[in-house]
Amino acid sequence: MRTLRKVLIIAFLLVQGSILLHAQAEKNQAFYIHEDQVKPSMIQEYETVSKDFMEACKKHNIQDLSWQVASTSTGRYFNISPIENMAELDKNVMAPLAEKMGDEAFKDMFKRFNQCYDKHGDYIIYLNNELTYMPEGISITTEGQNFRKWHFLNVTPNNIQNLKGKLKELKALYAKKGSKEYYRIYHNGFGTMGDYYLAVVSAIDAEDYAKKSKENEALLGEEGKKLFQELFEYVNKYETESGGMHPELAYAPEK
Repeated sequence: MRTLRKVLIIAFLLVQGSILLHAQAEKNQAFYIHEDQVKPSMIQEYETVSKDFMEACKKHNIQDLSWQVASTSTGRYFNISPIENMAELDKNVMAPLAEKMGDEAFKDMFKRFNQCYDKHGDYIIYLNNELTYMPEGISITTEGQNFRKWHFLNVTPNNIQNLKGKLKELKALYAKKGSKEYYRIYHNGFGTMGDYYLAVVSAIDAEDYAKKSKENEALLGEEGKKLFQELFEYVNKYETESGGMHPELAYAPEK
């Protein structure tokens, strides 16, 4: 009976923890990500097909689809769509396009896509409003600043809350110093293996990013250097990617 009681208590705590994490996630905007890891030799073809796909949706004014497109210098392409909840994943949002294009033309387009990569997949991430530093208002589209720097802070489960605490301190320090280097923080959701926080910085280009970063480092001074050292004590693995947005491949329906 004691063993059964322990199992039931553990199960209850796991369920409660899951409910808490889900409730926290619901406060933040969820994004459905389709990632294609495009072959270097097929990048031009991939972008051509992506534009054809966007034009087809535009021509037929498909209502249940909208997305932004980003890519890294390593050939990772992200189709980023906001979703209200997990129930939206049950919708076959491609059905109206297949019907209007015709089944054969629809399949041919995706055959062209499939020739461009060997790996692709889907997952969800959340824009974390509490940790994001954008004092003039949170937005994932930064007009005139299509360059992106992604900072992946991989973290083990036992250090998630510790890292979150340091990210709160970092936002407070940026605000206190009046930093002009704005950033958005995302955290992983359904469909990802492992836990991470993702910091995304926008800039005009790589040179503008480097200039902002250098100025921000000087602004934060020793206080910032110390805080970053403390923050990275909770990071299991740190990776960066550079790239940018592709507004010419984005789509939003006409209402």
